[in-house]
Amino acid sequence: MRQDIIRIQQALSQKIIGKEHQLKLAITCLLANGHLLIEDLPGMGKTTLSHALSQVFGLQYARIQFTSDLLPSDMLGVNIFHSHESDEQKRFSFKHGPIFSQVVLADELNRASPKTQSALLEAMEERQVSIDGVTHALPSPFFVIATQNPSYQSGTYPLPESQLDRFFMRISLGYPAWEAEKAMLLQQDASAPLSQILTEANLHQMQSEVSAIHTSDAILDYILRLVSESRESGDYPNPLSPRASRAILQGAKAWAYVCGRDYVTPDDVQAVFVAITAHRLSLSSHQGAQGQHNQTFDGEKLSQKLLNSIDPLAA
Repeated sequence: MRQDIIRIQQALSQKIIGKEHQLKLAITCLLANGHLLIEDLPGMGKTTLSHALSQVFGLQYARIQFTSDLLPSDMLGVNIFHSHESDEQKRFSFKHGPIFSQVVLADELNRASPKTQSALLEAMEERQVSIDGVTHALPSPFFVIATQNPSYQSGTYPLPESQLDRFFMRISLGYPAWEAEKAMLLQQDASAPLSQILTEANLHQMQSEVSAIHTSDAILDYILRLVSESRESGDYPNPLSPRASRAILQGAKAWAYVCGRDYVTPDDVQAVFVAITAHRLSLSSHQGAQGQHNQTFDGEKLSQKLLNSIDPLAA
């Protein structure tokens, strides 16, 4: 499978040029069976990345454009009443919404109302949706890629902490380097779809192999030291939860797998730590309302500070 991972990275690099680390994180998130949040300005390649991932893995793809008037039923689906049906059991039929796809791009998630945002919670956590008291299972694999505009832009709503915590990882693509953007401008077939490299069955197999990656007690102690420091120190306004510690472990396993190893090292934990914890450690909406916007509550700086505070050899 290692050669397949390399082929996937090379294919994605044709679409998103000069962002190898971010692409590797996105693949890691998918193999860890998590959900990905991409926070960036418009036009940075967020939609391109999500579409490219679905193409190389051969997964069903749907894009939902979140707006202020988007309703939960527009995303989840709705029961339709058939007045001509005499059979009571056939009077209603369920029309599936775009959430019933394997890769779902929730574009500009924070432009939708809190009610619509919260409709994603059950889907992301339970891999199912409930409509009129009936539970509908979502397809497997199920991978949500949500994009978020910076909070200072008009028409945005802050994502609640409970929803941020459901995202396994947050990344930012950022502006490309000079040579990377020049190569992008010279592309003749930028809109051409990528060829499928793996199948749905291959992805399921990879996700199972990731879960089986060996993790020593020393690595577990290292992760626990990190999350405990966030809880015991007064430097972190939002300490890491047990869900976060499980995500760090699973992310480190997936990163080791992408690197071609069947065991986890401290370097694997460090490689994914900021992407997994920065959005969990960052400023809460309550603190933001009180005007506490300063560098002290910058999620990435807090995450890096926490990472630097624990020596993996001492753990």
